[in-house]
Amino acid sequence: MQRFFTVIGGMGTAATNSYVNLLAKRTEAKKDQDYMDYLLVNHASVPDRTAYILNHSKPSFYPALREDILQQSKLNPEFMVMVCNTAHYFYQQLQALTTVPLLNMPHVAINEMCRRYPNAKKIGLIATAGTIADHIYEDEIKAAGREVILGDKRVQDMVMTLIYDNIKEHNRVDGDLFREILTIMRDQFGAEAIVLGCTELSLANDVAPQPDFELIDPQSIIVDKSLLLGRAFKQNLAGGRQLLADVMAGTK
Repeated sequence: MQRFFTVIGGMGTAATNSYVNLLAKRTEAKKDQDYMDYLLVNHASVPDRTAYILNHSKPSFYPALREDILQQSKLNPEFMVMVCNTAHYFYQQLQALTTVPLLNMPHVAINEMCRRYPNAKKIGLIATAGTIADHIYEDEIKAAGREVILGDKRVQDMVMTLIYDNIKEHNRVDGDLFREILTIMRDQFGAEAIVLGCTELSLANDVAPQPDFELIDPQSIIVDKSLLLGRAFKQNLAGGRQLLADVMAGTK
């Protein structure tokens, strides 16, 4: 297979399936050959990202991702995408392992946020405790000149319940809890737009969409970028590489 991309997933599997399903649903296809060419690495046994970020005595998830990046690089994909926000804790180290471009989902998402919501100054962020602790999105939002709204402990506990207890443990989306979290962030904390900084939250938004809120859904955005780049590479190698450079730079 030539001119394909690699998806590093499995963190968790249900969220990765959501990415793959969106990729298929959003492809304008009339026959099998119109869909994207990609390899899916569903590495479900990668150690928990938040557990390690909060406590470095826990197993690190870096060795598993390092193995994935090195293995896939030998196959020479045009680019790679890692569909776990918290895993971007090691983004710089992982990109340094390979010459294959690895899309930076938080960076791409916040660039897209600025295009979609140019007037939103107070940006709510809901994510795992690990993503909050390592400032992956907070740094991107601040670099874009916006104020970060994090909510409080009650909100964070609700978010972790939705992600871990509902989705990861029981493979179930509590739409009412999801909506309550968003309502609190908007009405009590004044968030003008809200970043869904975890792919399980993106899954929640796919299963129980919330059209009443201004949301930045990184997984949805990275699906669109994957399609944009996948089509470009299938049509023209040079054009695909130029578009990839633009996406990596945040100009597309």
